[in-house]
Amino acid sequence: MKQLLVITLLLSISCSSAWAESPEEKGLAIAQKADQLDTGWGDQKQTLEMILRNRQGQESRRLIRGRSLEVTGDGDKALSIFDSPADVKGTAFLSFTHVNEPDDQWLYLPALKRVKRIASKNKSGPFMGSEFAFEDMSSQEVDKYTYKWLRDEKLDGKDVHVIERVPVDKYSGYTRQVVWMDMAIYQALKIEFYDRKNALLKTLTFMGYNQYLDKYWRPEQMSMINHQNGKSTELTFSDYSFNNGYTDRDFDRNSLKRAR
Repeated sequence: MKQLLVITLLLSISCSSAWAESPEEKGLAIAQKADQLDTGWGDQKQTLEMILRNRQGQESRRLIRGRSLEVTGDGDKALSIFDSPADVKGTAFLSFTHVNEPDDQWLYLPALKRVKRIASKNKSGPFMGSEFAFEDMSSQEVDKYTYKWLRDEKLDGKDVHVIERVPVDKYSGYTRQVVWMDMAIYQALKIEFYDRKNALLKTLTFMGYNQYLDKYWRPEQMSMINHQNGKSTELTFSDYSFNNGYTDRDFDRNSLKRAR
């Protein structure tokens, strides 16, 4: 009987080891679940206020209209139009996120009346003087990173998965990102960005999630703090709207100049 119990125990341990997820597999599974839960929203629009703060705490504010189109089998398309202040009014930013190739991004500068393409090598640069990089403005597609689960813990009273993701793009300005993922809604609560020297560069926090269409969670606020230069950028979202009937034509390069 003792021998049988020992054999049964050994088989149980062997089977558990065989089926145990590696940290890499678990990290990927968490990212895939988050992506699956946020699929099917079609299109959306929203209003944003961008607040730029320098090291001394001085502020400048910008009003932006944003819209997005979900693309089956590829990354999303997004258009941002600046309405104020006067020195950026009419500026428009168009982004086509791709899963397996570099993203396409363009910036329309009304003062010059021309469209500027953002080169892949320059996407680590600041977006419109903010602490967000151009690469931060792309939709977060699963295949753009490799993953590793680090631990589970609590953040501000919420149960979270903490995962590390490493950008696949060789031109990324980040060596890695650490994401605190809310276990209840599978949305990020915090992301730490590490620069090419693997030093902490920025922290992005998400606040005030609300649910739309009984399924999709969107934040009221995002705050990006740059630890190396002391600056920060805050985005406040309002007037979310879904199923607006957008098509690819609303996101072609000509839409940059049509944007009003």
